[in-house]
Amino acid sequence: MPPTLSSLVHHSALKLTVRAGEDRLDVPVRWAHASELTDPVPYMEGGELLLITALKLDAENPEAMRRYVRRLVGAGVVGLGFAVGVNYEDIPKALLDAATQEDLPLLAVPRRTPFLAISKAVSAAIAADQYRAVTAGFAAQRELTKQALTDGPEGLLAALAAQVDGWAALYDASGAVVATAPEWAGRRAARITADVERLRERPAPASSVVGGPENEDRVELHTLGTGRRPRAALAVGTAAALGTAERYAVHSAIALLTLTTERSRSLQAAEQRIGTAVLRMLLAGEPDHARTVAGNLYGDLLDMPFRVIVAEAASAGRAAVSDTHGDPLGALTEIVESAAARAGEAVLVVPEGEGETARLVVLAADGGAAVSACAEYAAVLGAARAGGVPEQPGGLDEDELVVGLSAPAGPIAAAAAYKQAEQALSVARRRGRVFVEHEQLAAGSVLPLLADDAVKAFADGLLRALREHDATGRGDLVASLRAWLSRHGQWDAAAADLGVHRHTLRYRMRRVEEILGRSLDDADVRMELWLALKATSAE
Repeated sequence: MPPTLSSLVHHSALKLTVRAGEDRLDVPVRWAHASELTDPVPYMEGGELLLITALKLDAENPEAMRRYVRRLVGAGVVGLGFAVGVNYEDIPKALLDAATQEDLPLLAVPRRTPFLAISKAVSAAIAADQYRAVTAGFAAQRELTKQALTDGPEGLLAALAAQVDGWAALYDASGAVVATAPEWAGRRAARITADVERLRERPAPASSVVGGPENEDRVELHTLGTGRRPRAALAVGTAAALGTAERYAVHSAIALLTLTTERSRSLQAAEQRIGTAVLRMLLAGEPDHARTVAGNLYGDLLDMPFRVIVAEAASAGRAAVSDTHGDPLGALTEIVESAAARAGEAVLVVPEGEGETARLVVLAADGGAAVSACAEYAAVLGAARAGGVPEQPGGLDEDELVVGLSAPAGPIAAAAAYKQAEQALSVARRRGRVFVEHEQLAAGSVLPLLADDAVKAFADGLLRALREHDATGRGDLVASLRAWLSRHGQWDAAAADLGVHRHTLRYRMRRVEEILGRSLDDADVRMELWLALKATSAE
């Protein structure tokens, strides 16, 4: 521990005696400084033992001494050493009374004890304390390294908690608690996830100090990782501020956890290459080969019903609605992987393309946490966008995430599921939505799809000749065609709807065929005309 006034008083070579402030001798001494200035406060930093002979002080003036001592106490001076037998045979009563009144420790320094001896004693004690701290820090580093190698991050956290006499917690890239030590610290770690989220929004490396709930403890937060985007965070909770040795231990833990994180990134890159190969084999209809290559990497994922997620951001260089780091696909990756890890699920995540063509393909267990997390994240994005821009057809803004989800499928049908996810993605983009599930399309109606500009252009072109005919006042072919198609070609019913004779309707339908140059007996022609009428009537 650092030197204190008490340790200096008990130093046998110094022969110091306490004349005031006996109850404040346990205060640490940062330095010993001699000054004969009448006001040395501008040169004080706090924590000093000030040594004086009172050469320039009016030490017998009570009012002057009260002002002098108050200034010293206000500046953080922890003690005053007075050399007796130099300018004064004893400590003047005015100074003694002022020190007693302000409870400032006042030490009598005998003539045979030079100030230099006191300074050397303080310096030696500080150096010894620093040496002990460094030695303890190296010992802590060895212990932390040993635990990290044998028991992984959990063992490292346990060793760190013991070193700082507190608790420690590790958070993943999404801000969720991964591990704590001791176990009882899990609840405290969960209470500060909002602070961890705020820390992750700052460029790494970053750190902050927060007070625990109801002042339970003092918590230091540190980001982990070498990139600009933090990949994890460490929390260290203690009852008081960290000492030198404890800070060495925390810094060692940060370095070891960062090394583990970066090593994990290298392993993730290798796994990603394997995942890409596995996905290609599945899409090529080779599930057996895919299982052979994957081994146990994805658990039972390739043997159970799964969903395919395809996501893209129209502009990878710009931020999504709620992603402050400018990488919406990266944010989705972290959310899906973190949810799967917490639930003990396997998940296959494969990035495709780069830049504006970048997209993300995910294989996740049907009904699992990863699929739910993706849907929840998309719902948050959708709600945020709806709060600023009303949802409407015509496509998303270029900086928004778009997600398509397939129906449940097995390995043999992976290619079909991938196509379903792409179709859902296309519909989401066209409708201006963040997330579309393929099963929703099958359960809905095809009519909303007719709002596409290309469909409207086709419909206008197909019906233009009929509308131009009607515009001359020579008949109502468009309305007659709509009535006839809606009645499935039943002449009497359609004529009744129009209020004309059925022969009139027959004549009009022959005119439709003549103008269009197409036969209404062809089912494909009738289908195209009906969809064209629906598309134009929606305007």
